[in-house]
Amino acid sequence: MSLNTQEKIRCPKCGTLNDITLWQSLTVSDSQDLKQELLSGKLNVLTCSDCGARALVPTPLLYHDEDKKLMISFMPTETAEEAQKQFASIKESSRQSGELNELCGYNLRYVSDYNSLLEKILIFDSGLNDKTVEVIKLMVLMQEPELAEKRSALFGKKYEDGSVEIMVQNLDDGAVFTSRAPAETYTTIHTELLRSGVKDISFDWEMVDKDYAAKLLGY
Repeated sequence: MSLNTQEKIRCPKCGTLNDITLWQSLTVSDSQDLKQELLSGKLNVLTCSDCGARALVPTPLLYHDEDKKLMISFMPTETAEEAQKQFASIKESSRQSGELNELCGYNLRYVSDYNSLLEKILIFDSGLNDKTVEVIKLMVLMQEPELAEKRSALFGKKYEDGSVEIMVQNLDDGAVFTSRAPAETYTTIHTELLRSGVKDISFDWEMVDKDYAAKLLGY
């Protein structure tokens, strides 16, 4: 079930008080239109009625796609330490509530960044596995290891031939360029991950990010 509340939020730029609908949960089967709003960067985003400024309202959101057996818990945080605490809290509450038994066969993800939430949705919508994509992203960054910490990488799209586009951004000047991994590369990496014991589905909540990929690759 998709759930929301009605709130009044001040514009961070001009201070005008705005009415806004904030969504705390989104179930895709109930709300395809809301999913499109989310992917368009409009959900839980304030557009000031006075000055037109846009600002993300940092609201936790539970995304649930029953058909793809995907659940993503987005809880915005400002630091990595806070994200780890939130992640640990979600795992503990899931165990205590017994919900993990009801989510057998699901991929369960925790993210603390809005772009990561959108990225996860796009990856699974493309029929890909985010663990494999994270490894590819890190491999792309490590092609120039001296610059890896000064860049970020995001999934772009999957082409008709099965190749995977990775968008790389320089953190200092914002410049963006793309790298394209052939379908064979994705298949080979995915197969090797499965052989190494990485699971296609979750048995608990997981934080699948750059650090996760680094552990898999031994960085």
